[in-house]
Amino acid sequence: MLTRRLFLSDRGGMVTLALLLALGIVVPLLNLVVPADSPLHVSTYTVTLIGKFLCYALLALSIDLIWGFGGILTLGHGAFFALGGYCMGMYLMRQIGARGVYGNAELPDFMVFLNWTELPWYWFGFDMFWFAMLMVVLVPGTLALVFGWFAFRSRVTGVYLSIMTQALVFALMLAFFRNEMGFGGNNGLTDFKDILGFDIQADGTRIALFLASVIALMLAYVASRFIVTSRMGRVVTAIRDAEGRARFSGYRVEAYMLWLFVFSAMMAGVAGALFVPQVGIINPGEFSPLNSIEQVVWVAVGGRGTLFGSIVGAFSVNYAKTWFTSSWPEAWLFALGALFVLVTLFLPRGIVGLLRRRRAGGDA
Repeated sequence: MLTRRLFLSDRGGMVTLALLLALGIVVPLLNLVVPADSPLHVSTYTVTLIGKFLCYALLALSIDLIWGFGGILTLGHGAFFALGGYCMGMYLMRQIGARGVYGNAELPDFMVFLNWTELPWYWFGFDMFWFAMLMVVLVPGTLALVFGWFAFRSRVTGVYLSIMTQALVFALMLAFFRNEMGFGGNNGLTDFKDILGFDIQADGTRIALFLASVIALMLAYVASRFIVTSRMGRVVTAIRDAEGRARFSGYRVEAYMLWLFVFSAMMAGVAGALFVPQVGIINPGEFSPLNSIEQVVWVAVGGRGTLFGSIVGAFSVNYAKTWFTSSWPEAWLFALGALFVLVTLFLPRGIVGLLRRRRAGGDA
């Protein structure tokens, strides 16, 4: 009964999961088994690129969960993504040890360069993988809990909440740019060597990270689908559509929205943690407010309130960005702005909404 409710009524989600499963099987085979001189061979660069898109899709899914079903337009979700990335980056930096440029087994190179004499207390524990992974979800989750508790308790909604989330991510960006924060300043964290003892540049490690991204996205989709079809999900949707009516019906609106907001932030943190070892760097630029706005565009283009539409949007927009930035890099921001305007005017339900209309027209 539960399986039927979760999936049989979600045709688009089933197709998306099937495509992700196929991607997780075909891409590693084409990379590791097919010879490099074959036209069917998938290069390690392409594997890494698709892995990055998968991380972006997981981030977009977390935004769709809170925006599409909770009605909360967040323009600062990149903060949780970046915090998860920094937690992973701190673990990877601790794994370098004496192999750094300055040969200090305890301090990362940037701390030695800045004449730090000892490791800051908030770096303790990040030499252990399990601790770092715990922080990947706890740090974004705690920030979302504190921020959301004050915001929802004060009944801040709509554009005011959007502005507050934008201010949050901007404040974090300014803070992380400072060298005295102990996170690498403008350069961030980079020059990673290995993860769990495996060379981070090796083809096998790249495939493992790619598969981890596929599995994380599939599990996150199933979890999100379970939430939105549960009783709690129906209450959240009711709050989105008529908050006053839900409140007067006896539901604790703040508690429902806060729980969803925290869960969404944790998903974004996991996306950031998977992103960093694949791209090889994390710096304050990931906190950029422009990034958070662009992430909302992914969801809008794919189809807000569908879950799988956010995955479609993340892949579509980032593929277009990759093409534009390699062919006409100066035109990308103009193309992104035009895309958002066109989607708002002509595709308010995104790509998924367009496909559904065409299917409905064909059935008629």
